[in-house]
Amino acid sequence: MIELSKGERYSPRFQCQVVLEVLKGDREAVEIARAYNLHPTTVARWKKEFLEKGAEVFGKDGTVAQYEKRIREMERLLGKKEVELALLQSFLNGSS
Repeated sequence: MIELSKGERYSPRFQCQVVLEVLKGDREAVEIARAYNLHPTTVARWKKEFLEKGAEVFGKDGTVAQYEKRIREMERLLGKKEVELALLQSFLNGSS
Protein backbone atom coordinates (compact mmCIF):
# COMPACT_ATOMS: atom_id res chain seq x y z
CA MET A 1 0.00 0.00 0.00
CA ILE A 2 1.31 3.46 -0.81
CA GLU A 3 1.08 6.07 1.91
CA LEU A 4 0.44 9.64 0.88
CA SER A 5 1.75 12.68 2.68
CA LYS A 6 -1.72 13.34 4.12
CA GLY A 7 -1.61 9.89 5.71
CA GLU A 8 -4.33 8.59 3.38
CA ARG A 9 -4.02 5.00 2.27
CA TYR A 10 -5.41 3.44 -0.84
CA SER A 11 -6.09 -0.25 -1.24
CA PRO A 12 -3.96 -2.25 -3.66
CA ARG A 13 -7.12 -2.99 -5.64
CA PHE A 14 -7.81 0.74 -6.06
CA GLN A 15 -4.20 1.44 -7.02
CA CYS A 16 -4.31 -1.35 -9.58
CA GLN A 17 -7.56 -0.01 -11.02
CA VAL A 18 -6.04 3.44 -11.47
CA VAL A 19 -2.83 2.09 -13.02
CA LEU A 20 -4.75 -0.14 -15.42
CA GLU A 21 -6.76 2.87 -16.58
CA VAL A 22 -3.52 4.75 -17.21
CA LEU A 23 -2.02 1.81 -19.11
CA LYS A 24 -5.17 1.44 -21.21
CA GLY A 25 -4.33 4.82 -22.69
CA ASP A 26 -7.89 6.03 -23.30
CA ARG A 27 -7.21 9.12 -21.19
CA GLU A 28 -4.11 10.97 -20.05
CA ALA A 29 -2.70 10.09 -16.64
CA VAL A 30 -3.34 13.65 -15.49
CA GLU A 31 -7.04 13.33 -16.36
CA ILE A 32 -7.30 10.04 -14.50
CA ALA A 33 -5.54 11.52 -11.47
CA ARG A 34 -7.96 14.44 -11.50
CA ALA A 35 -10.95 12.11 -11.80
CA TYR A 36 -9.87 10.22 -8.66
CA ASN A 37 -8.73 13.37 -6.83
CA LEU A 38 -5.13 12.14 -6.82
CA HIS A 39 -1.90 13.99 -7.45
CA PRO A 40 -0.41 13.12 -10.87
CA THR A 41 2.90 12.29 -9.18
CA THR A 42 1.15 9.68 -7.05
CA VAL A 43 -0.36 8.06 -10.13
CA ALA A 44 3.02 8.10 -11.88
CA ARG A 45 4.66 6.49 -8.83
CA TRP A 46 1.98 3.76 -8.71
CA LYS A 47 2.48 3.08 -12.42
CA LYS A 48 6.26 2.88 -12.03
CA GLU A 49 5.93 0.52 -9.07
CA PHE A 50 3.44 -1.62 -10.98
CA LEU A 51 5.73 -1.91 -13.99
CA GLU A 52 8.76 -2.71 -11.82
CA LYS A 53 7.10 -5.23 -9.52
CA GLY A 54 4.32 -6.61 -11.68
CA ALA A 55 6.29 -9.79 -12.37
CA GLU A 56 5.99 -10.73 -8.69
CA VAL A 57 2.29 -11.32 -9.20
CA PHE A 58 3.07 -14.14 -11.60
CA GLY A 59 6.01 -15.61 -9.63
CA LYS A 60 5.44 -19.24 -8.71
CA ASP A 61 5.24 -20.08 -5.02
CA GLY A 62 6.71 -16.76 -3.91
CA THR A 63 9.92 -17.27 -5.86
CA VAL A 64 10.65 -13.56 -6.07
CA ALA A 65 10.06 -13.10 -2.34
CA GLN A 66 12.39 -16.02 -1.58
CA TYR A 67 15.15 -14.51 -3.72
CA GLU A 68 14.68 -11.10 -2.11
CA LYS A 69 14.89 -12.67 1.35
CA ARG A 70 18.07 -14.50 0.36
CA ILE A 71 19.60 -11.30 -1.03
CA ARG A 72 18.83 -9.44 2.21
CA GLU A 73 20.43 -12.27 4.20
CA MET A 74 23.55 -12.21 2.03
CA GLU A 75 23.81 -8.41 2.27
CA ARG A 76 23.59 -8.69 6.07
CA LEU A 77 26.32 -11.35 6.12
CA LEU A 78 28.50 -9.28 3.81
CA GLY A 79 28.13 -6.27 6.10
CA LYS A 80 29.07 -8.42 9.10
CA LYS A 81 32.19 -9.68 7.32
CA GLU A 82 33.20 -6.14 6.36
CA VAL A 83 33.00 -5.12 10.02
CA GLU A 84 35.05 -8.16 11.05
CA LEU A 85 37.70 -7.35 8.43
CA ALA A 86 37.88 -3.73 9.56
CA LEU A 87 38.31 -4.83 13.18
CA LEU A 88 41.03 -7.33 12.24
CA GLN A 89 42.87 -4.72 10.16
CA SER A 90 42.62 -2.25 13.01
CA PHE A 91 43.95 -4.87 15.45
CA LEU A 92 46.83 -5.83 13.16
CA ASN A 93 47.78 -2.21 12.51
CA GLY A 94 47.64 -1.44 16.22
CA SER A 95 49.89 -4.35 17.25
CA SER A 96 52.71 -3.44 14.81
